[in-house]
Amino acid sequence: MAVAAMLFPVLVPEAGAQSDLKSKVPSWTFSTDADEQLKQLEENPLLKRYAESRRRLDSLDRHRPAYHFISPEGQLNDPNGLCRWNGKWHLFYQAYPPEDKRQHWGHAVSDDMIHWRDLPLAIYPDPERMCFSGTTFVDSDRVLAAYHGVGYGNMVAVSSDPLLLNWEKMPDPIVPVKKPGEVRPYDVFDPCIWRNGDYYYALSGGRQATGPGGKLQPADWLFRSKDLKKWEYMHQFVEHNDYALVGDDGACPNFCPIGDDGKYIMLHFSHKSAGKYLIGDYDTQKDKFFVTGGGNFNHGPVLNGGVHAPSACPDGNGGVVAIFNMSSGKRIGGNSFSELMTLPRLLTLDDNGDLCIQPYGDIESLRKECVSVRDMAMPANREIVLEGVEGNTMEIDAEIDLCGARAFEIDVLRSPQKEEYTRIMFYFKGGYPDRTLTSRDSWSTWVSSAISLDNSCGSISADARPRITETADVLIGNDENVRLRIFIDRSVVEVFVNDRQCIAIRTYPVLDESTGVSVRAIGNPMRLVSLDAWQMDNIYYTSEQPPVSEM
Repeated sequence: MAVAAMLFPVLVPEAGAQSDLKSKVPSWTFSTDADEQLKQLEENPLLKRYAESRRRLDSLDRHRPAYHFISPEGQLNDPNGLCRWNGKWHLFYQAYPPEDKRQHWGHAVSDDMIHWRDLPLAIYPDPERMCFSGTTFVDSDRVLAAYHGVGYGNMVAVSSDPLLLNWEKMPDPIVPVKKPGEVRPYDVFDPCIWRNGDYYYALSGGRQATGPGGKLQPADWLFRSKDLKKWEYMHQFVEHNDYALVGDDGACPNFCPIGDDGKYIMLHFSHKSAGKYLIGDYDTQKDKFFVTGGGNFNHGPVLNGGVHAPSACPDGNGGVVAIFNMSSGKRIGGNSFSELMTLPRLLTLDDNGDLCIQPYGDIESLRKECVSVRDMAMPANREIVLEGVEGNTMEIDAEIDLCGARAFEIDVLRSPQKEEYTRIMFYFKGGYPDRTLTSRDSWSTWVSSAISLDNSCGSISADARPRITETADVLIGNDENVRLRIFIDRSVVEVFVNDRQCIAIRTYPVLDESTGVSVRAIGNPMRLVSLDAWQMDNIYYTSEQPPVSEM
């Protein structure tokens, strides 16, 4: 569980505040037959309520996104348990039902990771007070969900029906919460679950006082079981993690194989610096993860519109599909949707073992009207507003030949007089040099470029909270053009660079005319090789949400 308690304390009841732990949200037992499940869902009152809620909330908030996943009822927090089951993608998430604002596991399903359809809540609190974050594991003919049950322990629930509608909790937790006065070497926090050979493994994320001067650093403790009932504690799982900041923690771990060379990736969340990852080797004899690389998905502090907690699973081809929630960057109102999910991302490794990031899912299916620019000379140090390229729900695919320019700027969500704009900056060879590698033999080959996102002028609203400039390294070759895929969705901007890096930020323009796009070469002229800008379709139906059977 990430920062919901920190951001929204009203939603988290005090321990013991509710004597009856049974949720006040209605629940159902569904058929295990696929056709019958679809019929039941068409008449399900909660789904009808969700559809009405989406219509109502969309009319109340101009910043509510059109093609990023959002909760059907107000707020959400961490994504949980992303998996592929029976040919469909399943996303679970921290939901806050209005009649019982404790964390439940919300649930949505998709054929393409882009068009999502709501399903009823999956996991309800009881015996725990709240259902915090966790992961799933597809175990042959069933799906296992591991999550943190507040006040009870790390839990396992099992489902095997076609749409994962029915969940049965194991009677005993993986590890119970600590009793008063109990001393033990591990903590109980967000779990991750997988299987290797005869054993199921569960990782409990958290932190311990092993940093300089006894300060806190990330920790992840390993447990194993043969039957999901009796679990044994093993040891600290991660070795040689030099990629953490003092004060980070290892919340929301997601541990997956990646690539074809036996590497693994551990995505996780820090309550200091948000979304992060480690790459390394999984020693199955010692049951240890030896870290060889790492980095960030969020490039700044945890709050004010950053990339938060991950949920991830293998794509079946050596890659890992991941999705993250993003925090709000403005003062929260009663009808606000608050957080949203990023677009899904495909994570792979290049020949040097570095992480590559590109959009995932059938994004092209959302494209509507297109405006194109071809072979346009960009003079130095003069802002050019691109005529006809405008909108607040767009995808922009741009290729730029630097031609000697050392940097360039693209402004989006720009008002005509520039009272509001969100700035994208690219700095050629403006990032950190990689001094860890000996194979790169010249300065020009191992100095990264940098990409940044700045929302300090994104909104004139007093409710918007500017975020420090989000800046990330990306390695671009000397003779390589820069390709940016920019996704603009009302209050979120995501930028993918040459399929190697991604940065994202929340921004909140309030002027109706804040829809323009401009480009500026810095220092020297450059060439805009091509730019295509599509208006993007809405993945939600504003008149009537179709039944799951139409997917």
